[in-house]
Order: sequence, then structure tokens, then C-alpha cells
Amino acid sequence: MAIVRVRVTPGASESAIGDWREGVLRVKVREKAERGRANEAVGRVLAGALGVPPSSVTLVRGATSREKAFAVEGLDDAEARRRLGAPMI
Repeated sequence: MAIVRVRVTPGASESAIGDWREGVLRVKVREKAERGRANEAVGRVLAGALGVPPSSVTLVRGATSREKAFAVEGLDDAEARRRLGAPMI
């Protein structure tokens, strides 16, 4: 299971995967941070970028914070980072 750390920008003009900064992926979503809508949207965006079903992506830390961690079932950390375009270390 992979863990992907993200920094979320809710209420953006478009939903998109951004760049990596210090091991944290930037993700913008259109949904506002109300009643978990932005968290759900981040899960869907990550699932699409990773090529896995949305049910495979679960929020594990940071429900009310901009900094979050998502678990991705079916991928290891290296494969998830590769699919998300992380810089090679």
C-alpha cells in the first residue's frame, strides 16, 4: 500500500495535479472545503492520475488540514510516485 502526501488547494478554478515540493504533491480541486467535499475530490483526482478505482484511495490523515495523507491500495510507494511524476531520488 502506498502513502501519498498532498497539499490541497480547495476552491480552485480547475481540478489538477500540480508539482512535487519537498516530497509533497500539490493538488487543486474545484470543490470547497465543506463537509468533506474537497477531500473526496482529491481522492478522485488521485485515483484518476494513478489509474486505480476511487475506492482504492483512502484519506488516512489530515481530514481538516491542507496537508493530507492518502493510502492507495494495490500500489507500492515507488510505483505511485512514478505514476504521479515524482522526481527520482
